[in-house]
Amino acid sequence: MKAHFLLASALFVFVQITAPQAQVTVDVSKITCDQLLMEKPVPAKYVVLWLSGYYNGKRNNTIIEPEAMDQNEQKVDFYCNFHRDTTVMDAVKNVLGLDK
Repeated sequence: MKAHFLLASALFVFVQITAPQAQVTVDVSKITCDQLLMEKPVPAKYVVLWLSGYYNGKRNNTIIEPEAMDQNEQKVDFYCNFHRDTTVMDAVKNVLGLDK
C-alpha cells in the first residue's frame, strides 16, 4: 500500500512539474522605448540580444562583441529616455545606424 501511495505521489508531482507553460510571442518591431525601459513585455536584455542577432544577421556578421553590445545598449537606453514613444527598432536605427 505504501509503495502504491509513493508511486502515485511521485507521478502526481512529476505531472505538475512538466505541465506546459503558456507560449507568449512578442513582435519586437512594436516594442516602444517606454516598454523597453520598463522591461515590459520582456526583459530589455532579450530585446537587445534579439536586435543584435537581427542586425548582425542582415550583415552576415557572426561575431559577438559583448563590450560593444553593452555600449550600444547604453546609447539606445539614453536615447529612449528622451523618446519614449519611439519604437526600439527606430531608436536603434537613429542611434546606431544599423539598418544601413
